[in-house]
Amino acid sequence: MTDRTDQQNGTLEVSGLTVTFPSPDGPVRAVRGVDYQLRRGEVLGIVGESGSGKSVTSLAVMGLLPGTAQITGSIGFDGRDLLALGENELNTIRGERIAMIFQDPMTSLNPVYSVGYQIAEAVLAHRDVTKEQARERAVELLRTVRIPNPEQRVDSYPHELSGGMRQRVVIAIAMANDPDVIIADEPTTALDVTVQAQVLEALQEAKRATGAAMVLITHDLGVIAGQADRVMVMYAGRAVEVGGVEDIFYAPRMPYTLGLLGSLPRLDRPSERLTPIPGSPPSVVNMPPGCPFTPRCPLATGECHEIEPELVAAGGDAAGHEGEHRAACHHSSQLAGAAAGEVFGATTALSGEGR
Repeated sequence: MTDRTDQQNGTLEVSGLTVTFPSPDGPVRAVRGVDYQLRRGEVLGIVGESGSGKSVTSLAVMGLLPGTAQITGSIGFDGRDLLALGENELNTIRGERIAMIFQDPMTSLNPVYSVGYQIAEAVLAHRDVTKEQARERAVELLRTVRIPNPEQRVDSYPHELSGGMRQRVVIAIAMANDPDVIIADEPTTALDVTVQAQVLEALQEAKRATGAAMVLITHDLGVIAGQADRVMVMYAGRAVEVGGVEDIFYAPRMPYTLGLLGSLPRLDRPSERLTPIPGSPPSVVNMPPGCPFTPRCPLATGECHEIEPELVAAGGDAAGHEGEHRAACHHSSQLAGAAAGEVFGATTALSGEGR
C-alpha cells in the first residue's frame, strides 16, 4: 500500500484554481480563482445553483476534465501538485487515494457486469489480492453500505437494484481502497426523501469506515445542514461565502447565501413564506465588471456594478476563530441579523397564498 502521510497543511489544498473552456461565443470561465483546504476527517459542503462551478471544481481535482479545458492554479495533495502529474501518476491516485461518487449511478455502473464484479475490479486495480479475496471484499463493502443479503446481491446486475441501492453500490466502490478523500457530486439527486436518508447514512458510514475527508457537492442546503462541518457557497464560478455550518445557516453575510436559505422550506415553520431569489445566474462568458450577483441583489449600489468584492473576513465564526467566516460582498455588514424576507421580500407561501 502507498504511504498515507498527509501533507503538513491538510489532506487536500486547492489554491487559485481557474478552469476555462473555449466556446464559439468566447472563453467560458467556469471556475474563477477557487481556494479551499480540506482538513483530515472533515466534510466540506459545496453549494450553489446549477452552473456555479461546483462539479467542474471537483472534476479538476480528479483530473477528469476534457483536454480542451485550460486549468491554472494548484491542487496540493500528499505534497504534490495534481495538476502537474501525468495520466499514469494520476491513475495511481484516483480510486485509491481520492475517490469520486457521481450523480447518476446508472452512468457510473456498467450494465453488463454484476455489481460485485465492479467492486472487486476497483480492489484489484490497486491491491495485490486474489479474485476470491476481492469478491470477499465486495461482499463486505455491500454489507457496510447496508445492502440487504449482500452474499446474494453481489451477483446482481445494476438494473436489478433500486436507484438508492445502486447509489450505495457506487459508494461501496468509492470505499473499496480506503481513500483519503471522497468527493460526492450530488449523490442524492432524484431520490425520494426516504431513500435519500439511506444514501446519506451510507455516506456517513463510508466516512467512518475509511477515515476519509469528504467533499459533498449539492444544491440542497438541507443535506449540507446534517452532513457538513464547513460550507463553501459558489456563484458564477467562485466562492462567495465560506464558513462553518452555523455561520452559513445562522449568520450569512452574502445576499446570495441568505436567498438560498430563504427559499428552503423549514419543517419547524410549515406556514412560513418562502423567499425566492429573483432572476437567473449570469452567463460566465464575457461577464461585465462588478459583482456577478448585482442584477439579482436588492442591496446593490454603484460600487457593486463596478468592483467585484474579494472574499474577506466577515467577523469571528461560531467557534471564535477570526477569519474562518468569509464573504464576498460590499454590504455584508448590513446582513447581520437580517432575514431573507426583509432583504428580498417574501412572495410565496406554502399554504398556497400568493400562488
